[in-house]
Amino acid sequence: MPATQPAVYCFFQDIAPRPPWDAVFERDYLLYAVKGALRVEVAGQRWLLPPSFAAWVPANTRFLVEIPRPVTSCSVLAEQGFCTRFPQGPTVFQMSGLTREMIQHCKDWGPEVAQPAHAGTFFLALLSTCAELAAQSIDVMRPTAADPALRKAIAFTEAHLDLPITAKEVAQAAHLSERTMQRRFAEQVGASWAQTLTRIRMIRAVEALAEDAMPIIQIAAACGYASLSAFNRAFLDFAKMTPSEFRNRLKG
Repeated sequence: MPATQPAVYCFFQDIAPRPPWDAVFERDYLLYAVKGALRVEVAGQRWLLPPSFAAWVPANTRFLVEIPRPVTSCSVLAEQGFCTRFPQGPTVFQMSGLTREMIQHCKDWGPEVAQPAHAGTFFLALLSTCAELAAQSIDVMRPTAADPALRKAIAFTEAHLDLPITAKEVAQAAHLSERTMQRRFAEQVGASWAQTLTRIRMIRAVEALAEDAMPIIQIAAACGYASLSAFNRAFLDFAKMTPSEFRNRLKG
């Protein structure tokens, strides 16, 4: 067992569901789950992290973590400045097939084990590759609001993406008039409910495309699009690339 912790190491562990908790580390943190999904909030910004996504949280940044279901964490903690290629602030990005394989390769290189001689070089290559992905990643921040009624409206929208839901139905679910709901969306979310619906659908599409299992036409239907052409247009407007181009890029 090493006398001191290495400059960078992997944290691999099965974690049971638990209530939300505040976390802050003196190290830079690449937060990733190979199984299950983490919910992360930083400075009021919220993300869901299934295995197709990772979060970079700079050292000494306070964040909120929620684990509603069991997850297997495979994260990397590095001394501040070990890799300088990431943005200065927290960011979430899509993991490629290569980086998924790399991070699982070093899952046994924990803080209290003797690492192989090439571990530092390997970790730097992994983090540098992740930084490249972060630099070109699609913004997948989930819409949120402080208003409990709007949170309910957003949750209802997320739960019914595959259905032709209307603003009236969502307002009723949130116990608001449609006019009041639309006004609050504009004031607190900075977008109309229809724009929020499209963003949520696109985030769901990015998650599904990154998993590389479901055919694109099925993803379109699961996101509430009656035609593949309409889905392709919406995704191109959101991501500046087609669904196929996005999926192929992640395979690298």
